[in-house]
Amino acid sequence: MNDSAVSSPPELDFDSPSLIRYRKKRNLKDLCAKYAIGMGGISVILAITLIFFYLLYEVAPLFESATADKVSEYPMPAAELGETRFLTSEEQGEKAMRIAENGTVVFFNTIDGSEHSRIDLPVPSGARITQIASADPSSRTLAAALDNGQVILFKHSYKLTYPNDIRVINPFIEYPFGDEPIVLDESGQSIRRVSLTLTDDALMVVGVNQSNALFASRFNKEQNFLTGAITLEPEDMELPQLAFKPEYVVTEPGMRWVFVGTEAGKVQVIDLFDSEGSGINSTVDVGGDGNDIIGMELLLGGSSVLVSESSGAVSQWFMVRDDDNHYSFQQVRRFEHETGAITSLNIEQRRKGFAVADDQGNIALMNSTAHSTALNFKASDEAIRHVSLTPRSNYALIETASGKILWWHLDNEHPEISFSALWGKVWYEGYEEPEYIWQSSAANNDFEPKYSLSPLAFGTLKAAFYAMLVATPLAICGALYTAYFMAPALRRKVKPSIELMEALPTVILGFLAGLFFAPFMESNLPGVFAVLIICPLSILLFGFVWTNLPNRIRYLVPDGWDAALLIPVILLAGWFSLAISPALELAFFDGDMRKWLTFEAGIDFDQRNALVVGAAMGFAVIPTIFSITEDAVFSVPKHLTYGSLALGATQWQTMVRVILPTASPGIFSAVMIGMGRAVGETMIVLMATGNTPIMDMNIFEGMRTLSANIAVEMPESEVGSTHYRILFLAAFVLFLFTFAVNTLAEFIRQRLRNRYSVI
Repeated sequence: MNDSAVSSPPELDFDSPSLIRYRKKRNLKDLCAKYAIGMGGISVILAITLIFFYLLYEVAPLFESATADKVSEYPMPAAELGETRFLTSEEQGEKAMRIAENGTVVFFNTIDGSEHSRIDLPVPSGARITQIASADPSSRTLAAALDNGQVILFKHSYKLTYPNDIRVINPFIEYPFGDEPIVLDESGQSIRRVSLTLTDDALMVVGVNQSNALFASRFNKEQNFLTGAITLEPEDMELPQLAFKPEYVVTEPGMRWVFVGTEAGKVQVIDLFDSEGSGINSTVDVGGDGNDIIGMELLLGGSSVLVSESSGAVSQWFMVRDDDNHYSFQQVRRFEHETGAITSLNIEQRRKGFAVADDQGNIALMNSTAHSTALNFKASDEAIRHVSLTPRSNYALIETASGKILWWHLDNEHPEISFSALWGKVWYEGYEEPEYIWQSSAANNDFEPKYSLSPLAFGTLKAAFYAMLVATPLAICGALYTAYFMAPALRRKVKPSIELMEALPTVILGFLAGLFFAPFMESNLPGVFAVLIICPLSILLFGFVWTNLPNRIRYLVPDGWDAALLIPVILLAGWFSLAISPALELAFFDGDMRKWLTFEAGIDFDQRNALVVGAAMGFAVIPTIFSITEDAVFSVPKHLTYGSLALGATQWQTMVRVILPTASPGIFSAVMIGMGRAVGETMIVLMATGNTPIMDMNIFEGMRTLSANIAVEMPESEVGSTHYRILFLAAFVLFLFTFAVNTLAEFIRQRLRNRYSVI
């Protein structure tokens, strides 16, 4: 044997051309992987950051302050005609209308005050206009009260033409009910105050004469089918005579309530439907502490009365019905205006807002729903007589005490938004008390939007709570058994099967839950609850019996395959529970559990409820929690398990005291990711609930979540509108909630990892 051959090791050349090429390729691959992974991570962070700033970009205009800019100032057109009785402008803000006390209507250009045309109303010779009242602002119908006891009904209209692609507006006056004045007071006394109410079928005029008597005339509309002409059929009406001097009168559009105010600060409510009593519903001290009433106007929609007080405040009142179907006139909000005495109040024509002017030349823009002052600005150095907002509320036409006209541009896009309107209880018109309400649209133009996000956030948490209540114990317990107790061969079949459930589209789950599972659960409600009791008891009973069987029988089933024996047990227990459902319903719930819940227990029941959502969405969340938890448990080092068992601990003790603490960071992450999935779920809650935005923890009631609300209403919202931006705000809230939960989860996970990493 050659000693040299044994003692000399073979020479390896690590710098051979092939190895050099291999190392270069490997370094290149490592470098590519490094930068690709880094770029991928940076891209994810960048995408999330861009989403955050885009949501913020869409939401920010909601909270921008309103602004006002002076456009022009000029002498009042046709000042020689006398005092102004009414001042307004048309939709486009190009033409304005001034009605003088002698009955002349003057149309002029808003930008420079140049006169466009004059039209004389059919005012009898020698008569003067004392006051002009408007019906619903969108109708542009007015009632001019005269000092001879008569009232003229007319309408200001505007014809748009586009010669040579240039918009031309031609204003005119029309008389939809004839140009003959209506006699309101047969005695011919001057009408000091007048109120006009107009509906599709009738109109009503209420007035106060010089002797403080109250008059009302109601007319039913009769339309000629051939000519289209409308005639008025009078209907006799009698109003109670009051014990005080009426100064202000307004009538709501339903033609039931008449509100009469005095300078002494009292409002008397007259019920025109009260045919048996005196007709007087109540007398309310509105001013209080010596405050006088200096004005009364109906807010858009006609439900609320705005009362201007001598103290400088404006209070909002409307009729509230109690449980006994009795109505009372109650103050809902109060707006303080401290810069001067109020001289004019004008309501917005399309929103629940109004403008207040004072004797110091200040104007305040207020909103009733948000209970806020959007803007307070100095419009003039002298007192303001009249302020009028354009129909779009983007301009203000102002008349000062010296006879000047001011034309101001207003930028007040979202006055109905405030923190209290979004998250607090709001007392909306027609409700008995303040509530959390989401109702973004309605069929009528007088609708008061209700943008409370509280019921949506509550519904999101409610859906996630019931889904996690179903999914968390099942997923974690199943993962613990699969990773620690189950035979490897069975585990290789069970784990992929459960993970495959995650690929099932949630729209399919929502479809099945809404159209099949919800009615099935309603029909078998006692059986559903029986499953929750009988199945666990059956599993425990089977386990007890199995452990007490002879070893020769137990050893027939290989170790780790015991769980397969539970499949027929669970199926049998479920079938038995549903089979006895009719008997349980008959024995305990008088044959109808839903009726028993509603009338006996006082619990409202909706077919598509949180119980259905909990089961369906829990089914969707289980694979996520199961997969991550199973991986975390299975990844616990085997030497920890073997060491615990070698020291005499049982498998259960090893699971509880070694494996669970070690895997707790992963388990916690699984629960948080599952919760994030439940919070952001859309299609299941959209299809399997009543989709009603209510705040009720009742498991038999539905809900509406933030994500489902966005999916439902985003397609129908106008781009740039308040509704549109609030939907983005809902998405922003959901984004922040998810970010906060994930941040907290990561913090707790790191604490758990540091604590149990020494095991």
